[in-house]
Amino acid sequence: MKLSVLDQSVISKGDSASTALQNTVKLAQVTEALGYTRFWVAEHHNTNGIAGSSPEVLISHIASNTKKIRVGSGGVLLPQYSPYKIAENFKVLEALFPNRIDAGMGRSPGGSPSTRMALTDGLRKSLNEFPRQVQDLQGFLLNQLPNEHSFHDVKAYPAIESLPEMWILGITHRGARMAAEHGTAFTYGHFITPDNGLRSMDYYYTHFQPSPFLQKPKTNVCVFVVCAQTQEEAEELALSQDLWLLGVEKGIDTRIPSIKEAMKISLTADERMKIQKNRRRMIIGTPQKVKTELQRLSEKYQTDEFMIITNIYNFQAKMNSYTLIANELI
Repeated sequence: MKLSVLDQSVISKGDSASTALQNTVKLAQVTEALGYTRFWVAEHHNTNGIAGSSPEVLISHIASNTKKIRVGSGGVLLPQYSPYKIAENFKVLEALFPNRIDAGMGRSPGGSPSTRMALTDGLRKSLNEFPRQVQDLQGFLLNQLPNEHSFHDVKAYPAIESLPEMWILGITHRGARMAAEHGTAFTYGHFITPDNGLRSMDYYYTHFQPSPFLQKPKTNVCVFVVCAQTQEEAEELALSQDLWLLGVEKGIDTRIPSIKEAMKISLTADERMKIQKNRRRMIIGTPQKVKTELQRLSEKYQTDEFMIITNIYNFQAKMNSYTLIANELI
């Protein structure tokens, strides 16, 4: 089984954005040494608790401070941007770090309507343009736009000898369809919703069409994991993630609370129910339990690669979680 990392550069209460970003780089170095396959960073906007708002900048810094692990985006929010500019960004990254760059693209609007309008500089862009944008992005990466295309004579430079590995992120069969039809790899976001995975993965495998980017299907599944030596310790560590998710969903505070603070918070019945529902997106437990659950999901989704995301308060405990998982599975 291959293991990879998705990191959102979430800020723990009491820390700074600078610390969160430095921890992201350190985590990349640690997981590279442990044998993880790839390390992706996310894109979030207008949120006080997530420092990762510019994946391309962070990718370059991480790749500069590691040696062999693949580094990429999970993912760039393509609907807000120009496919041409994204192609240039990832061609520069691929030129700097050949055969190490993953270009992961997502359809998310990136936040509230006003946040999205700020990202597009006031232009009203439809999310329905995503399929066309993916096609244009591939055309610019290959410099092979159709003759009838408005930008046929526009080339994306620099010229590169290898292509970044292209992924499409999805949480429904629509995302899977996009990846299959355009011949890209596909990431399913189990950590966002576990409900659509079977249909999405089955659609992707059944309808995949080879392309210059990929000749046969390639997938991974992203899941929240908190691992510790004992189940009790893992549950305690996960409490900060539980409360962080509640904060994210309310849009009030997206910094991660300490376990001590989390234990003092009085929860309503609805909030406790929400936490239990969110636990379906997670694996929490000992290394053996994590291994058993990932093997179960591997059979369910027919994939041999998982992206692990761990958003807990204590960074040392976070690194230890990734270490325990690697020691059991890699």
